[in-house]
Parts: sequence; structure tokens; C-alpha cells
Amino acid sequence: MAKSAVGQSIRTWGWTLSLFLLITYLACIAFGLVAPEQMHMHRAWAPLLPGFEWLTLSGFIAGAVGSFLYGWYAALLLVPLYNHFSRRAG
Repeated sequence: MAKSAVGQSIRTWGWTLSLFLLITYLACIAFGLVAPEQMHMHRAWAPLLPGFEWLTLSGFIAGAVGSFLYGWYAALLLVPLYNHFSRRAG
């Protein structure tokens, strides 16, 4: 795979994963606002997202930014790994 194709794959997967994680984060926050406290998802997000605090503006923004950046992190690692192993197997 050419370098430009790898870069395009990373960009495509970066945006895809980042938006998926951001939408999932927003859905969990919305769920936490309507669900009973024992069903809140913020306990799952807090250890994974530095700076996240439940029901604060700065915590919400930190969680959203962290979720988005995790998508790019995954794309930067997964696309080259996938290309490497697919070349070796095929």
C-alpha cells in the first residue's frame, strides 16, 4: 500500500473512530441525565478520561476531547498494524 493510501486510511479511520467515540460519550452523558443514579455511565468514563468530572462544563469538555482523541490514537496504531499483518499473511 502506498504511503498516501496509508495516510488516507488513517484519516478515514481517525475520523470514523473519533466520531464514534464522541457520539458514544454524548449518548452516555444523555443517558446519565435521565437514568437512575445506579445506572449512570460516568463511573465508567471517569478513569478513562483525564479531567472528566460529572456535570461540570470543564469535565464535559475534557471528556469530549478525550473521547475524540482516543479515536485518533486507535487509528494511528491500528491502521499500520493491520497493514503490516495483512501484508505478511497475504
